[in-house]
Amino acid sequence: MDQEAVIFGVIVMTWRSSTDIKDRIFAVLVYLFAWYDSVGFGQFLFRQFPPLSILTLPALPVAFVYGILNQLLFGFGSLLVFFILYAAVVRNDRVSHFIRFNAIQTILIGILLALLGLVMQYVLIPAFGNSLIVETLYNTIFIAGLGAVIYSMIQSALGKYAEIPTISEAAYSQVRY
Repeated sequence: MDQEAVIFGVIVMTWRSSTDIKDRIFAVLVYLFAWYDSVGFGQFLFRQFPPLSILTLPALPVAFVYGILNQLLFGFGSLLVFFILYAAVVRNDRVSHFIRFNAIQTILIGILLALLGLVMQYVLIPAFGNSLIVETLYNTIFIAGLGAVIYSMIQSALGKYAEIPTISEAAYSQVRY
């Protein structure tokens, strides 16, 4: 049974079907990849506030997997994980819509963070160095990225679809029904 709500003229799916506990667990765990991508932007906050380094702990399993795969695949471990998630989960109709939606959403968050990282690395850092502007942008990206991930994890644990403007719309368009 599908339920839809219209908010500001946009159809927003509140839920497509009931989710069982294993779907919720997998949907939460898949966001660890985006958590890992977000943590890279926290370097300045971690230096200024060392207790915040505890936020890196959930990303350690992903860092471990990426480390092993990067050793074996000459630095292309994260690309392999992307293809596996996309082909085996997102495009697999036998996997529940809830899991596929959350998998593509975490991929899209990761892509957005990677693009922001490239802009920071090749445009802003050469232009401004490690100035207050760059540190502020890193901190903002870290807080926004981790906020989106934590929100998505909480919504997934509750069995709800996390609605993040633009990203969720793109995720819905990628996931077949």
